[in-house]
Amino acid sequence: MKLKQIKIKDYPRLKPFFKKPRYRLCEYSLPSILVWTNDEYKPYGAIDNGALFVAAEFVRQKEDRHLMLPISPEREFPPEELHQLALQLGFDQYWFVPEDYVKRFGKGRIKSCFTLSSQKEFDDYIYLAGDLIKLKGNKYSKKRNLIHQFEREHVYRGAVTEEAIRPSLVPECLEFLEQWCEERDCGADEESSLACEKQAAINMIENLDFLEAKGLALKVDGVVSALAVATKLAENMGVLHFEKAFSKVKGLYQFFDNLSAKRLMGDYKYVNKESDMAVPGLAKAKKSYHPVMMIRSYKLTIN
Repeated sequence: MKLKQIKIKDYPRLKPFFKKPRYRLCEYSLPSILVWTNDEYKPYGAIDNGALFVAAEFVRQKEDRHLMLPISPEREFPPEELHQLALQLGFDQYWFVPEDYVKRFGKGRIKSCFTLSSQKEFDDYIYLAGDLIKLKGNKYSKKRNLIHQFEREHVYRGAVTEEAIRPSLVPECLEFLEQWCEERDCGADEESSLACEKQAAINMIENLDFLEAKGLALKVDGVVSALAVATKLAENMGVLHFEKAFSKVKGLYQFFDNLSAKRLMGDYKYVNKESDMAVPGLAKAKKSYHPVMMIRSYKLTIN
């Protein structure tokens, strides 16, 4: 089995392996696997015996190269097979191993083959879609107040419009991402997580229909000031992969988050808002929306 670089054009060929999603970490969304590619990092894959094997290769940070759990609608690979596969493919670690996998096979069995360690920076935040849509109760009172301030300042004067992201809107969305990136100085380091995320968002938006993703943009005074992109992860769970808004407009993010939940997540019970990447401010913001659960991510390293 030989791993080859996989690209966005491979989406139709790889889609059948995701028809019965087994893992709820956001990294197991096929569109996400394909769009996270840049000068430093590229996804690789191979199909063998009814399973898709995915790996990450790095140009400079070679110590981060890793495999993901094999993806198959028919079967799951036990730790002993994972160990053999890693040796066969020339890797010494698996990233993004969901806690469900650890519970099913047990820490003792896993530790007979691997060193097991947590990846807290990649733990996913999971919310009830109904909570994000309705924002009921005292715990969301600050969110509702900020939304009301935004509505009084912008919505009631007719300055706000929403649009599904279509090809004709893509240039304006890309311009927004450039400005959003400048606001956070993410272009200062092309290898930073924010710079890589910006490139992934560009890849997703430019291929939205092809990847069967949904996008929403919000304009304030005719200028795109927020956008979100979502995909399906499981029958009852959607993922908000990219949700961006200008921070200088008070209440904009809270208003747009609520709108995104209504427009993009209404068909799901749960919303996966991905991880906080160990960024303190991002972790605080995600916790402020009161997740109903966290999906823990683990790393397996060959003993």
